Amino acid sequence: MTLLVAFLAYALALSLALARAGHRSHASAAPSALHTDIRRLLIVGATGGTGRQLVRQALERGYVVTALVRNPAKVETRHPQLKVVQGDVLDAAAVDRVARGQDAVVSALGHRRYFGPTRILSDGTRNILRAMQAYGVRRFVCETSLGIGDGAGRMGVYYTFFVIPVILPFYFWDKTRQERAIAATDLDWIIVRPGVLTNSAPRGRYRHGRRIGGFVWTVRISRADVAAFMLDQLTSDVYLRRAPGVCW
Repeated sequence: MTLLVAFLAYALALSLALARAGHRSHASAAPSALHTDIRRLLIVGATGGTGRQLVRQALERGYVVTALVRNPAKVETRHPQLKVVQGDVLDAAAVDRVARGQDAVVSALGHRRYFGPTRILSDGTRNILRAMQAYGVRRFVCETSLGIGDGAGRMGVYYTFFVIPVILPFYFWDKTRQERAIAATDLDWIIVRPGVLTNSAPRGRYRHGRRIGGFVWTVRISRADVAAFMLDQLTSDVYLRRAPGVCW
């Protein structure tokens, strides 16, 4: 019983820390951005589940897409408007090369190094942000997750009291650093926080906003629907400099 109480106290303390460390959106409206015609799109994390959907859907919407990937063989899509560039987001020079000439950047950066301290998400994102500022790329849409900032606890009890504190504490802590790095810039950014990701077919209908998710039941959404929501943010200022949650 003592161990259980101690573990629950740890899980709750971690959730509170993630709430404080992640970005907290303001209720007041952000100023509208000066829109430019977005045609050329850099996608980072293009070989992950959400990233593959981003590539496919961006091409369907008519964007000219550059995908920065460590292993080009993992990119299954072939299209005349898709350019696949080999490189690591942790290599600032590689990010600089692909950021130049883009109109916007969409990031679904992730990894599977869960069981130890990591800065992959935050360091990779800082390289993206520096390159965008250097080359005048304004719009940045980045996937993080519910469970941090004002989305803390909103993935449901199972994730709040087991998955995040046992399996993903380092991963989620790095997500808070990633969000703070984004929020510290003057770019036209939108942080997208999905619930638990699935490979289900898209529904085309989902809830999104500041107080999305649930404190009891696990909330989910397909990667296809997340990708569609992220691409919608390229031409919308509704969530400019905010971090909306999104789930079914």
